[in-house]
Amino acid sequence: MINHVRILGIPVHAFTYKTLLSTITHWLEDGEFHHICTVNPEFAMIAQQQGDFFDLLQRVDACIADGVGLLLAARILGQSLPERVTGTDTVQLLAEQAAAHGWRVYFLGAAEGIAQQASQILQARYPDLQVAGCYAGSPSGEEAPAIINHINASRADILLVAYGAPQQDLWIDRYKGNLNVKLAMGVGGAFDFIAGVVPRAPRWMQRIGLEWLFRLYKQPWRWRRMLRLPLFVLAVSRYRGKAIHQGE
Repeated sequence: MINHVRILGIPVHAFTYKTLLSTITHWLEDGEFHHICTVNPEFAMIAQQQGDFFDLLQRVDACIADGVGLLLAARILGQSLPERVTGTDTVQLLAEQAAAHGWRVYFLGAAEGIAQQASQILQARYPDLQVAGCYAGSPSGEEAPAIINHINASRADILLVAYGAPQQDLWIDRYKGNLNVKLAMGVGGAFDFIAGVVPRAPRWMQRIGLEWLFRLYKQPWRWRRMLRLPLFVLAVSRYRGKAIHQGE
């Protein structure tokens, strides 16, 4: 079992890329359904306001630390997470593993054509990657039956869903009983990054935790969403202060 740090009530598992991929390999072999959430500070703040999303994060098999703010929060709380494990990098590493093991991957979500572009780029990088299917669609209930039928008919082992938070993970949770896949993961903007539609921050900015600033520079319309970052730090600091006051 992987240890976890509880941040604002959300269990964030202490994975590295290596231990996550090892765990995924085990999950793909056991044949049961597993759900991974890529948690960042925005996720954490949304979960404070949406009880169904908060409850979902308690039930999923893994919440990975996709956000440097979570590593900072862990330190504020006197704990630690080994490294940031981003959804985008996990998708690329997972594609490599899938190619090696023969796992079939389905790409769902993002804007029209983006999932296919991302899958083609990954297939060019890993020629043995088996793409079970690609579809944009939407998380609306009306489309769900047709999408589920298509995914199941594709014989996919892994389902990657890019509907954004919290819709992507609520969709997975709502329909997990109807899906025949072994692993589902909400991946946010990963397809956009892989397809090159949205540029990713330089590695040096990623390493020092400034990827959010690069995204704000490239996508200034995100400023309202970015306001959740200082609110997250404030909420974690208050959480720590309350815990100290109560002698925890």
